[in-house]
Amino acid sequence: MLINVVISLIIVGVLLYLVNNFLPMDGNIKQILNIVIIIAVVLWLLRTFGILSGLGV
Repeated sequence: MLINVVISLIIVGVLLYLVNNFLPMDGNIKQILNIVIIIAVVLWLLRTFGILSGLGV
């Protein structure tokens, strides 16, 4: 399970790097995209480790 989490985080990090450096977008759109992806990854990690499972989320 831990290896899957690490691999997933590496993939998300590489994708964020590629989007930020190689896709021509406005800076505000990139910032919003980064925030949304980071929040989604944090929620996914909390759910993966069972922290959010007891909260009914």
